[in-house]
Amino acid sequence: MSAKQIKRIGILTAGGDSPGLNAAIRAVGKAAIGERGWEIIGFRDGYLGLAQDSFIALGKEHLSGILTVGGTVLGTSRDKVHRMMIDGVERDMTKAIVRNYRRHRLDALVCIGGGGTQKNAMRLAELGVRIVTLPKTIDNDVPLTDATIGFDTALGIATEAVDRLHSTAHSHHRIIIAEIMGHKAGWLTLGAGISGGADVILIPEIPYDIEKIAAAIRRRSKLDTKFSIVAVAEGAKSQEDAAAFEAAERRRAKARTVEDKGFARLRLSELETEHAGNTLRVAKQLEGLTGLEARVTILGYVQRGGTPSFGDRLLATRLGTACVDLLAKGAESIMVAARGHGVQPVPIESVAGRLKLVPMDHPWIASARSVGTCMGD
Repeated sequence: MSAKQIKRIGILTAGGDSPGLNAAIRAVGKAAIGERGWEIIGFRDGYLGLAQDSFIALGKEHLSGILTVGGTVLGTSRDKVHRMMIDGVERDMTKAIVRNYRRHRLDALVCIGGGGTQKNAMRLAELGVRIVTLPKTIDNDVPLTDATIGFDTALGIATEAVDRLHSTAHSHHRIIIAEIMGHKAGWLTLGAGISGGADVILIPEIPYDIEKIAAAIRRRSKLDTKFSIVAVAEGAKSQEDAAAFEAAERRRAKARTVEDKGFARLRLSELETEHAGNTLRVAKQLEGLTGLEARVTILGYVQRGGTPSFGDRLLATRLGTACVDLLAKGAESIMVAARGHGVQPVPIESVAGRLKLVPMDHPWIASARSVGTCMGD
């Protein structure tokens, strides 16, 4: 499709909210309207708005003043296009979405989101919807991009929290544990732990041994350092728990009958339930093994809130304007990835369903170990 054929595009934000989403909406909108003369329609609450035809025609007045605003003016949701709750019933809404896409005479759809958004985008692309996506998530776990929109802001918030916990840990001779977001990927916890000077960093990619963590804290006590800061990802697991999850995943992968698949899903659900509150268990275990009081701070959704950092505003603007340029050149079924100071289009199919985990040979891990940080192993 040539640039002359594009007259109207749609845009939506899906998945969890993230700092920098409004900056991305603004960048796409301003470049599309001001530079190209295109019309732009915003769909509310992610793919749900596209399915229910809830939209707003975006003009320059809607894009003014939102660069520094957190969250997303379009709203968001985690609805899957093929499994969407409509009036209390789970429905496949892909055909309705395609109909609305065509009814609005859209020439392309821009979807801003993380892993789930990429998978939903691929499903629609396979049905003929022309799609370009932008990577967004504070977890930084979208593959093939140097960074995702929202990660820089969340990293700053988490680091500041770890910074602030040092004083109370030192004053009371305690173990202070900060739980940081990251269910499967440890980028946020690792980055905040290193830059905040945490003594122990626990991430999902490295199953931990509680005895080794306690031994590291006891060594600090012997050196008359009677406090420790522990940065732990919400998805961090002990070696025993990690082995149980791996066994359950293998069982699910090997399941052939409906009954076996059901048992495998049930087991994984049970393990997830048992793992909830794991950070509090770590605190209790460390109290018993070290004789020090342990206190937990769960950062939670505060990591997603507030004004986006300068880095995220810049990244969102770079990716958003590049998205419009790529659409004008005929791009489709691609994600606009950040590469160095530039961008690179990558096929959505190379991204959807995949995660960018922290590799064991990553320089951040090497640096953490070099400064004496215990990684739990």
